[in-house]
Amino acid sequence: MTELEATAEVFYTALKALSKDKRDAVLLRLAEDTSLARDLLDLATVAARRHEPSRPFRQYLAGRRRVR
Repeated sequence: MTELEATAEVFYTALKALSKDKRDAVLLRLAEDTSLARDLLDLATVAARRHEPSRPFRQYLAGRRRVR
């Protein structure tokens, strides 16, 4: 485990150990910070789409042009 992974694990474990009320308060505080909230949304999107097949960037752009 890398130092980064270990640090993430410590924070994750601490968050999971909180009562539901305290955990909700921490998560709400994170969500109120627009920069952090945007980062969390980006990471959640990446995690949700991790197993989707990739496609070339030019193919993606061509599809966007057809939609407009």
